[in-house]
Amino acid sequence: MQCMLSGIFTFTLNAPSIRGLTLGFIFGVCLLLVTYIGNNATRRWIMRGDSLLNIKRVTFLSFISNIILSVFIIIDISISRTCGLGSVPFKASSFGIFCSLPIRILAFKSLSFLSPWRAYASSLLQPMMFLAAFLIPDLLPFRREWNIPFEIAASTLFAILATNLLIKILNKVGIERVGIPSIVLARAFFANWMEGISEPIEEIFEHLSIKSNVKVSMLAFKSSDGIKAIMVIPEIHPGPFKNVGSSYIPSMIKEALEGKFRCVVSVLHGISGHELDLASQSENLKVINAILKAEFKDFKCEASRFIRLCKEGVTVNCQVFGGFPLLIITLAPNTMEDLPIELREAIICEAKKFGFKSALPADAHNSLSGSFDAEKVKQPILDVIRSALKEASSASTSRFKIGAASIIPTEFSIEDGMGPGGISVIVVDVEECRTAYIAIDGNNMVSGLREKILSEIKDLGIDYGEVMTTDTHAVNAVVLSSRGYHPIGEVISHERLMKHIRGCIKKAIRELEPAEASICEIEIPDVKIIGENQINNLCATTNETLEKMKKGSLVIFPIFALALLFLLVFAI
Repeated sequence: MQCMLSGIFTFTLNAPSIRGLTLGFIFGVCLLLVTYIGNNATRRWIMRGDSLLNIKRVTFLSFISNIILSVFIIIDISISRTCGLGSVPFKASSFGIFCSLPIRILAFKSLSFLSPWRAYASSLLQPMMFLAAFLIPDLLPFRREWNIPFEIAASTLFAILATNLLIKILNKVGIERVGIPSIVLARAFFANWMEGISEPIEEIFEHLSIKSNVKVSMLAFKSSDGIKAIMVIPEIHPGPFKNVGSSYIPSMIKEALEGKFRCVVSVLHGISGHELDLASQSENLKVINAILKAEFKDFKCEASRFIRLCKEGVTVNCQVFGGFPLLIITLAPNTMEDLPIELREAIICEAKKFGFKSALPADAHNSLSGSFDAEKVKQPILDVIRSALKEASSASTSRFKIGAASIIPTEFSIEDGMGPGGISVIVVDVEECRTAYIAIDGNNMVSGLREKILSEIKDLGIDYGEVMTTDTHAVNAVVLSSRGYHPIGEVISHERLMKHIRGCIKKAIRELEPAEASICEIEIPDVKIIGENQINNLCATTNETLEKMKKGSLVIFPIFALALLFLLVFAI
């Protein structure tokens, strides 16, 4: 359409008549053909093998440059008509080259993983073919002078120089802050955002990463037939987004352990934040291999009854297995987000004071309704934890039963907020007091849904329960919304979700049988994590690069534009 309009406008403006309109239409078809050939030559030959610059994106860039060039060509024709010139000057058209090329050069250099000469060749080919069509002899009355090639060359050179100067300034920001050019950072981000390619950005994360020891706690339940269910609490944050780093690690852990033990696996969110994001898929595999090598020993056949304490907006659920209190923290119906990582050690320290071997703390991550101040809630959480541990330390224990079930609902997608791990339910029966631990592979839940679920499962014979999410970031940055993701219950049907949860609970209750529990805590050394400082540096680099781009563009391009205008008007 754009090519057709360009052809019609230029010809009817030059010769307003039916003949001009007809010729313009024919010329528009020619422009369309030229653009098509240029785009396909760029994609199939010059950019062959590039991951990002597909034919749609190349065509869009040509659409933008064609519009800019057409506007300046029309300006040249308008000047000729207004001033009664015998031929059409090429000054504005030449300046249009300078205005259109920087967009293409920036795009190709920012997106292409191929060599620089290919980026420049791709930037120039289609616009030059588009211009050449207007210069076909006897088609339009452009002046035929020796200096037109020099005008085109000067405009092209000025565009390349101005754009390269801007890129150099932008790259300097990244090099100074994180040791990586800003264009390389942008290319890696675009590769993941546009095509889901994780390797380039993970290479950057590995370059910036620090090595740390990460911990994973597991609570295994064994019946007469072997391992029946495993609850996993990794002190790893499942981020940063999409398929990058450890975003998928909850479902990866679940799949790996289910494959080994043929049991139900429920992955909870440990006390962790983005500073504990793993750098790459290779680090995920390192963690999973360590988990698969772990052994469950010293099974205990007794557990305490479920304890729930609520105070100052904090709810702590506690149940003791084999001398280890499982502590699940929630602030629902208020917002529950990542808790400070130092809280984990503080909780374990408190548990030891009450005579426990250690503790298994988990962040329920099950309510999202507004702002959240992690530091403000830290002390109230510790206070309620302390009270729960005190009560648990004197609680009697007895034999217990376990039932478990899981489902991966096919009607819910990552875009809806449901990760590939689906829904897992573990029901614990101690002295006819039944507790349902419900884990959903998602990133948080809408406020109120937890309470709704807990209310609606009571008629199934469940006395207590908790609904948790894994905080998977596989659902992040995959939809256009204010958050960049949908928490559980925002777009997912509550009724359908409830149906699946009730189905899992019913199955788990049917399969209740005497069980024993074993706790396994492992520490994986030298795992590459992104780290809080690195995240802050990347954010600061992005902000500073954007600021430099705004300021640099407002200085560099006007200076080069004025210099080129002077050259076109007075020197060539």
